[in-house]
This record gives sequence, C-alpha cells and structure tokens, in this order.
Amino acid sequence: MTLAELALLALVGVAAGTVNTIAGGGSFLTLAAMLALGMPPGVANATNRVGVFVQSGTASAKFQLAGVMRWPGLLGGALAAAVGGLLGAWVSVELPEDVFTKLIGVVMLAFVPVLALRPKRWLEGADGVPSWALIPALFVLGLYGGLLQAGVGVFLLAALVLLGGDDLVRANARKSVVVAVMTLPALALFVWQGLVEWLPALVLAAGSALGGWIGAKLSISRGAGFIRWVVIAVVLVSGTRLLL
Repeated sequence: MTLAELALLALVGVAAGTVNTIAGGGSFLTLAAMLALGMPPGVANATNRVGVFVQSGTASAKFQLAGVMRWPGLLGGALAAAVGGLLGAWVSVELPEDVFTKLIGVVMLAFVPVLALRPKRWLEGADGVPSWALIPALFVLGLYGGLLQAGVGVFLLAALVLLGGDDLVRANARKSVVVAVMTLPALALFVWQGLVEWLPALVLAAGSALGGWIGAKLSISRGAGFIRWVVIAVVLVSGTRLLL
C-alpha cells in the first residue's frame, strides 16, 4: 500500500472507531475501504479485527475512567460472547456471506421501529426482564460478531438495554468490554490462519484507538438521547447496505 492509502485507512479508522463506540456499524467503513484498496474479503474481515480490538479496549478505558462502567454480571456475558465469537470466526473461514448478510440487513431494518417508538426503554433501561436471558443472547451475538463483526454493536446495545437493564450510556460502556473480549479469540484464530495483513491492520488500529476515545467521550457528554439517534441512523444505513 502507498503512503496515501495508509493515511486514508488511518482516517477511516478514526471514523469507524467513533461510530463503533457510540453505536456500532463502523466496520462497514473499514471493510469497504479495504475492499476498495483490493484486499480479499476474507483478509479484510480478519484484518479489521485488530482495529476493533484496540478501539474497544481504548473505549473501555475511557468509560472506566469516567466512572460509568458497571462491572457486576459483565464477565459471564463477555465470556459467552467470546465462545460464540470463536465459533463464528471458525465458520467464517469457509461460509459464503451473501445470504447471511442480507438476513442481518432485514433484521436490522425491522428493528428500527423498536428504536424509534419505544424511546423510554432505550433512554432509561428496562426493568422486569429475565437477566439470565442475557447470557445466551450474548453467545448468539458473539457468533455473529465472530462471523462478520459489522453491525454487531447495535445488537449488543439492544441486548444490554432490553435484557441487561442498562441505560444507553452504561450499555455502551459494557458493550466495549464485551466486544474486546469477544474479538480476541476470533482474532487469534485469524492470525493462526495467516489472514491478517499487519501493516494496514496496525494503521487502522491507531486510527480506531483515537476514534474509540472520541466515541466514548461523546457518549458520556451527549447522553443517551444522542446515542439513540446515532443508533437509528447507523441501523438504517447499515441495514440498507447489507441488503444491497
């Protein structure tokens, strides 16, 4: 890659890290950029995980320093997502993604009315839901995250709010930890398979780390209402992109 192409990847990484931390779907930007630069889809999918892991770790640190992280009950869900992520990554090495991505696009667009018409649940968190349901939900989302990653943050927010009872700010903080733990075993598998292109991966990671910090700061300063509208926008764009 040329210096100009690497600089472009760094800027894309900043944007993707910011969007991923506030809502999710930033991987659509990084994947599109790497594919446009001629990287094979499987290699792009694997290389993207380095930036996702670094961005999630940076965002988690920012949320922790701001005092909004809620740790009780988080480890079990994160480990369930990690197991799912490893299985999903294993499947992704062989599975064609066309049908699967279109299905996810349909699900994401169908979710828009829930975001738009029930704002109180998203702004304040949900009460009276079975918290045990969060573990299998995070396992399933980890499976998707290991397979494709793009857009998984939106579904993780939904699970952490509607099943975990968090408001959107705390759900964002916990989501960052879940994504970091979920991504690590999947990334290890991709490294073992020799699918990671390290120079673009590290450039993306540097940009994504800055984006993760910016996204966490915006989430904390602007609050749940801001996050909700960003989530709606990301779901609309991401779901449409998946279908097309």
